[in-house]
Amino acid sequence: MQTTRPTLERIITPDPESNGHKVVALDLSGRLMCADFNEYQCVAVEMSPFEAYFRCAARPQSQERIIAYIDHIGRVEGKMSGLAEDGFRIKIKATERKRQKLAAQLNWFANRNEMGVAEDRRHERIVPRDPNAEIKLADGDTYPCRIVDLSMSGAAIEIEARPALGSHVLLGNMRGRVVRHFDDGIAIEFATIQPPEALENYI
Repeated sequence: MQTTRPTLERIITPDPESNGHKVVALDLSGRLMCADFNEYQCVAVEMSPFEAYFRCAARPQSQERIIAYIDHIGRVEGKMSGLAEDGFRIKIKATERKRQKLAAQLNWFANRNEMGVAEDRRHERIVPRDPNAEIKLADGDTYPCRIVDLSMSGAAIEIEARPALGSHVLLGNMRGRVVRHFDDGIAIEFATIQPPEALENYI
């Protein structure tokens, strides 16, 4: 009989410093390195700004330092705090600024189905090679921005400006509208599904 892994909510004791941050279910591939410098493929299954669960073949020791590089998230560092049948959990070590950024990234994943970005997981999201870009508003004003990720149907953008929901914008040659605000920026839905060649400059 096949057994299921307990969810992160059951295997992680809530951190008293978590300030109510929720655990977000993920399915993001990556690689991690243990203290002996051996590298392993992994999948980030669940994460909060304070703790994370990795599905991985590695079996690190308690309090062992772990450095992971997760698709769409980036570098995550912490100490192993508990083993499970198919992986382990860590307590994340980060500055307050890094935690805030991680919280914003996780908020994006937690809410992406409500953002109005019409991907429905049909379109793979990519992290661009060079995330620095420029966004143009309908009134002609332009602002520097950073592309968190994008697909043929939309993008998540870090930007200081806060265009109103529904505002029409231009990201490169891709026209779209603002469908959601999050802590560090906005989510854009493109006016039309972009052909793969339109994203080639970002890959």
